[in-house]
Amino acid sequence: MTSRIDTDICIIGGGSAGLSVAAGAVQMGARVVLVEKGRMGGDCLNTGCVPSKALLAAAHHAHAIKNSHQFGLHTSPPQIDFAGVMAHVRDVIVGIAPHDSVERFERLGCTVITDHARFTGHHTLVAGGTTVRAKRFVIATGSRAAIPPIPGLQDVPFLTNETLFDNTTCPQHLIIVGGGPIGIEMAQAHKRLGARVTVIEQGQILPKDDPDLVAVARKALENDGISLYENAMAKQVARHGTGYRLTMMHKGAELTLEGSHLLIATGRHANIEDLGLDEAGVECAKGAIKVDARLRTSNKRIFAIGDVTGGLQFTHMASYDAGIVIRNALFRLPARVNYRAVPWVTYIDPEIAQVGLTEDAARAAHGNCVRTAIWHYADNDRARAERRTDGLIKVVTTASGRILGAGIAGPQAGELIGLWSLAINRKMKIGAVAGHIAPYPTLGEISKRVAGAWYTPSLFSKKTRKIVRLLLALG
Repeated sequence: MTSRIDTDICIIGGGSAGLSVAAGAVQMGARVVLVEKGRMGGDCLNTGCVPSKALLAAAHHAHAIKNSHQFGLHTSPPQIDFAGVMAHVRDVIVGIAPHDSVERFERLGCTVITDHARFTGHHTLVAGGTTVRAKRFVIATGSRAAIPPIPGLQDVPFLTNETLFDNTTCPQHLIIVGGGPIGIEMAQAHKRLGARVTVIEQGQILPKDDPDLVAVARKALENDGISLYENAMAKQVARHGTGYRLTMMHKGAELTLEGSHLLIATGRHANIEDLGLDEAGVECAKGAIKVDARLRTSNKRIFAIGDVTGGLQFTHMASYDAGIVIRNALFRLPARVNYRAVPWVTYIDPEIAQVGLTEDAARAAHGNCVRTAIWHYADNDRARAERRTDGLIKVVTTASGRILGAGIAGPQAGELIGLWSLAINRKMKIGAVAGHIAPYPTLGEISKRVAGAWYTPSLFSKKTRKIVRLLLALG
């Protein structure tokens, strides 16, 4: 027995992107059907941002206790209950889950179907025993861990972000394949919670960030005792007793590692399988759904947002993309995405935050008419008071001072990058930041100081001194 629902908007996927559209649309008066086959909240709540940051928080506290002697505080080394740490992680998830629950969205007025969705035509899909016909559809099915073709990997029970947080035993030796944000965050978290950790990356770690920022991160990770193998290629994986043996090539030599746990963190793969995209007239390219600047697919009545488009894979893009879709789908406004000022953060200690263009990207786009300014945390009084002086801020501008990008490596970088995101979005020049008043003593002063440093070459030049002397001579 099948049923049929006619609705205004049908959303496939109950992760951050899909829920943002559903909550906004239904509260604006649209009839909304939400289809989710798995856990509400998606990857972010259950296996991504929330558990990883909860784990990192525990690791940072352990590190703070261990290093409290530098403030004249002498304590015993922290006794780490790894199962208790994971209980903390689960408790954080449980605390947030009601906000993303079926019950909440039904109270808002959504019709929620907990089943797999598959298009049967340009305007219809089937989920369980229900046929849904909608004026507009939104595909927000997210992504999953991409598994590299390493020989032997398919024969061993490795970890991904989807299974890592179910582990309640501290690894004796955690081998991580992948040096992007997920791999690096989990490397530091596990090291500070008592594991030996090795990271293998086929290129440079954190490849999307400015090399000057990555250098700060690399130093911190190595100081923690993490073994980093960059420009290394995993060649073979096999079981070794109760653990793993991994063979890799590094600097022309073949090396073998033995570990108790293996984490694969080599990127993400869009969830586009078995959605009936051909029947819906939705085109894909490079393993993701193609969208235009309005987030429409090749079927203009179907939108796609979030990880499934293969674009910027950040949870904070969910609400942004949702706003674009709602303006297009509900208000018929030709709203278009603009990713010029999207910030991203890697939540290690010290944090790495970036927005806009890196120096290399800016020079590729603008040639030699690019200027940079750098200010170090070591020159910030608050950083000195807290004994957290490793780090820097780097700003990239045009020759006239228009801000193209900014990167911060240091404490609270994720909190500080917002000012630069606003500045880039509003097309501000560096003088606007130089002229703002920052409270003292705060880490926020680094933004004002780096902006002031941009003017240093001209402000304290011979020409300026001549002008000053001339004016003073005039009385």
